[in-house]
Amino acid sequence: MAVKLRLTRVGKKKQPQYRIVAADSRSPRDGRFIQIVGTYNPRTEPSALTVDNEKAVKWLLDGAQPTERVKKLLEISGAWAEFGAARAAK
Repeated sequence: MAVKLRLTRVGKKKQPQYRIVAADSRSPRDGRFIQIVGTYNPRTEPSALTVDNEKAVKWLLDGAQPTERVKKLLEISGAWAEFGAARAAK
């Protein structure tokens, strides 16, 4: 099973908010997911981003592939740097 870290859309019409989730790559965008890793709200100023770095690093070490947007969000939160350090320590 190929796991991806990706965004799922939640919120009202014309007012998107997103969850960062670990999901099977074959499931639909807003379908089943394995675990919620964080949230992202692009509508606030500045954008609100909360990521559980521990969960994100665990999924990345287990082989989950982030989408381009999620990778940028993980870089902002610092989880991507933690992942790099953990991978180098192995």
